[in-house]
Amino acid sequence: MRYFCGMDKPVLVIKLGTAVITDGKGVIVRSIIRKVAGEIAALSSHYRIVLVSSGAVGSGRAFIRNYKGTLTERKAAAAVGNPILIRLYEKYFSAYHIPVAQALCERQHFSSRSRFLQLKETFAEFWKNGILPVMNENDLVSNVELKFSDNDELATLTAIGFDAETVIICTSVGGFMDHDKKIIPMVEKIDSSIMRFVTIDKSSLGLGGMVSKLTFTRLANSLGIKVIISGLSGSSPFADALAGKSGTTFRAQPSNLKARQKWLAGGSITLGSIFVDRGAAKALSQRRSLLTVGIHKVQGRFPAGEVVQLIDEDENIMGVAKVRLSAAAILESLSQKNVLAAHADDIVVF
Repeated sequence: MRYFCGMDKPVLVIKLGTAVITDGKGVIVRSIIRKVAGEIAALSSHYRIVLVSSGAVGSGRAFIRNYKGTLTERKAAAAVGNPILIRLYEKYFSAYHIPVAQALCERQHFSSRSRFLQLKETFAEFWKNGILPVMNENDLVSNVELKFSDNDELATLTAIGFDAETVIICTSVGGFMDHDKKIIPMVEKIDSSIMRFVTIDKSSLGLGGMVSKLTFTRLANSLGIKVIISGLSGSSPFADALAGKSGTTFRAQPSNLKARQKWLAGGSITLGSIFVDRGAAKALSQRRSLLTVGIHKVQGRFPAGEVVQLIDEDENIMGVAKVRLSAAAILESLSQKNVLAAHADDIVVF
């Protein structure tokens, strides 16, 4: 039997955190992988699915003597752990006749438009042939400055680039909780009333915490993608999450952006940020170009042609822009009039 073959089906991205699929020592729990395989098989008639799975570093770190968690040790642990992880997925998905493909990605797969389009073509080939792509970062070769912050970011950028309908982020806590440790079932918008519930805790094995999840959830929501933070408890956790029976659903906001604009918005936030004044922020909201005179601060080193974040005076990320000048050239032109930093066609405001 073939799965995923209907190319008209919506895309569903499922992200599994390290703490969800491993025990306290980083060993993958096979019963959980078996459960995930059954759940995805059941959903495959309705969705084209991408599985973003952490767990490689946790699986491989036991093979690194005196592991301290340095970048080099994490790279080595991931190189050992990735084959372990993919073999387990291959074993349990084979029971449903679903072959799996290991897709180890780097940020350049998203920051380069041509490489991203090649990635999309490859994934279309996976789905056409009933193959489940299992994504993770290619830790072995990723440069520290160009790494994904965590797999929450990888899952979000994948969802944006593939125009996904929904992202499910599986966590050990099962949802977004209030101060009484009760899961909030629905969040209409991530604002200060929601952020006050955030703690800075994260698992000892993973990289991401709730702040990371909400940051990327807000980005996905702003681009029309629903995000569900849930757990793996119950007999059908993914189906329950999609039905609103478990976890926390973050409602998608209306978005009319085209594919290239979505790629700009999500695919290339890498090396820097531009801080704009209120006048420039107003002009940008009216779909105008960005002039250097409206910039009061530049963060990071980036070349011309890079896509960077746009931040307003309240320090909110208001969008992204593909700049026509390098960071150094922008800094040299701050007091000059009519110097174009980014054209309106290369700016996306959330």
